[in-house]
Amino acid sequence: NRSKTLSIVVKIGGSTLGSHDTTLLDLVKLQQEGEEVVVVHGGGNVISRWMQRQGIPPRFVGGLRVTDAESLEIVVAVLGGLINKELVSLMEQLGGRCIGLSGIDSCMLTCGIANPELGYVGEIQSVDTGPIRALVDSGYIPMIAPLGVHRFDGSDNAGKPLNINGDTVAGELARELQVDRLVFLTDVAGVMDGGGRVISRLDQRRANMLLNSGVAGGGMIPKLQACLRGLEGGAVADIIDGRHPNALLDCLQGRSTGTTITTSLNSRS
Repeated sequence: NRSKTLSIVVKIGGSTLGSHDTTLLDLVKLQQEGEEVVVVHGGGNVISRWMQRQGIPPRFVGGLRVTDAESLEIVVAVLGGLINKELVSLMEQLGGRCIGLSGIDSCMLTCGIANPELGYVGEIQSVDTGPIRALVDSGYIPMIAPLGVHRFDGSDNAGKPLNINGDTVAGELARELQVDRLVFLTDVAGVMDGGGRVISRLDQRRANMLLNSGVAGGGMIPKLQACLRGLEGGAVADIIDGRHPNALLDCLQGRSTGTTITTSLNSRS
């Protein structure tokens, strides 16, 4: 029975962490201002590079990475090791207090197989927010790699690590933690309409229309779906271009140039 809710879930992708990116600085500033922040990171581009080094061509279905047994080892090593620890180290260098973990730790994210066509990709079935709450209550930013563990059901896959789409993880955590804001930092300007123009505001109905009509495609599909999950927990969701300086701070201060998704167009922003 915890009356105080976490403020913000932020999803950062490898593609938004370039030489001019200020996302980590923005996160540290938010922490220093007393905001409660949970971060989910991606790393698809880095995974793809490591797969190509091993002669494994990356494959995607509906914007989601196909993960076979061979590529699963690379996914776990890159997400849970290389990227996660590099981000934690950078946060600490900038003055932040940050601890890295994944959904495998303490079986935080328990999953089934999402789709046999995708291989070892998890569909989240239960979320244990205890480790996240403990870290935030202790003054840390949890930096979460999007990995989970297969449910212990007696099958051959029981207890195996699974790859999970980072957007999906962010949406589920926002829903379970009942945060105020869910922000996706991407390498595009926002959600586009059929004419290639950014849609500044969406409600649930129109977001579903974009998904069902196919106007929203590729990697935008799991992002919009995750936003809709976050809305179920009471969050306002934003999809913004993280390459702009102070994009995260601007978004939270009402100066977003991306797309804001709310339950209805009359909802708060």
